[in-house]
Amino acid sequence: MLFLGEVGISNKVSSPGISCIVLAGGKSVRLGRDKALEPFCISNLLEIVLSRLSLFKSEIILVTAAGDKYEQLCGFTRVRTVVDMYPDTGPMGGIITGLSVSSTFYNLIVACDMPFLNNDLLQYMIQLSANNDVVVPRKGSYFEPLHGVYSRNCLQPLLKLLNRGELQVYKLFPLVKVRYVSDDEVVQFDPRRLSFFNINTEADLMEARELLKTNSR
Repeated sequence: MLFLGEVGISNKVSSPGISCIVLAGGKSVRLGRDKALEPFCISNLLEIVLSRLSLFKSEIILVTAAGDKYEQLCGFTRVRTVVDMYPDTGPMGGIITGLSVSSTFYNLIVACDMPFLNNDLLQYMIQLSANNDVVVPRKGSYFEPLHGVYSRNCLQPLLKLLNRGELQVYKLFPLVKVRYVSDDEVVQFDPRRLSFFNINTEADLMEARELLKTNSR
């Protein structure tokens, strides 16, 4: 199992009735190359994320722009790769695709470029999902829509937004039952809020590698 230092990982994770969906269909325009396969730690960003989610012992659905791009995923036998049904629609198309093919009602959705996922925080969010359609962190007016739990009840509202050309995921939230996770709740599990660190640029990548070195020490 890959190890990332002090970023909150538990060996006792239980998640009955939930699938994990990883969005890896972006174009990585700002980085200029496929960030999912960018070397990180002893592997790459995508495999770091998959190693975190593998502790949930759940189905993992990898939504990509090209189905055969990530076939060689070492040691991840439960990963099911599907092609984004709605290319060029950003994360919303990936979420719809993942929810459409998932075998479970509740689904944990994260992006492929979040190397410091905190399993204790994710488990807490899963526990909050009962009787809600979305569980998502919120700090003031800012949301973390690619670090959330979504039910299949979100499918029809998302499709309606997609058909109207409204591709911002947060526009779903007024249409369904949402449990917002406050920043006070987040910092109980992840005081530095590293869970939401994602990589878009060379500067982000350099900062992430420095964080990894610091935490390892």
